[in-house]
Amino acid sequence: MTSVHDNEIISYEVSLKNRTIIMNTFDYQTESLTKIVFSDVFAHMFETELENSIILDIKKSEISNFVIDNRDVLDKYKNSTWPMDYNTIEELSEKLVTENYNYYEILSSFGLSGWVVARNYELIKA
Repeated sequence: MTSVHDNEIISYEVSLKNRTIIMNTFDYQTESLTKIVFSDVFAHMFETELENSIILDIKKSEISNFVIDNRDVLDKYKNSTWPMDYNTIEELSEKLVTENYNYYEILSSFGLSGWVVARNYELIKA
């Protein structure tokens, strides 16, 4: 099974139009490249992007955790219609569950961390 534990993030590309995020990573132990591909992306947020960022893990969590973990940022940007126009947190959460979105937490050993709400996630060995 492919893993990205301890992979260095070499680059990433966010396509808002295509609703995809592709992270290119490198595993120094196996000297191999792995692409992390999120598709049908609803929203994402990354922080502490640094050169030599190392992934600890990518964890799939419940949508209810997304709402709990990000309540402050959702409240902050609600009037800007981010990540969508909604009246209540419950309405947002229900839409994400009904439309089969997943909450992926990107855990970091060093550097970039964050999350992606998307329908699909796959690892592709290069």
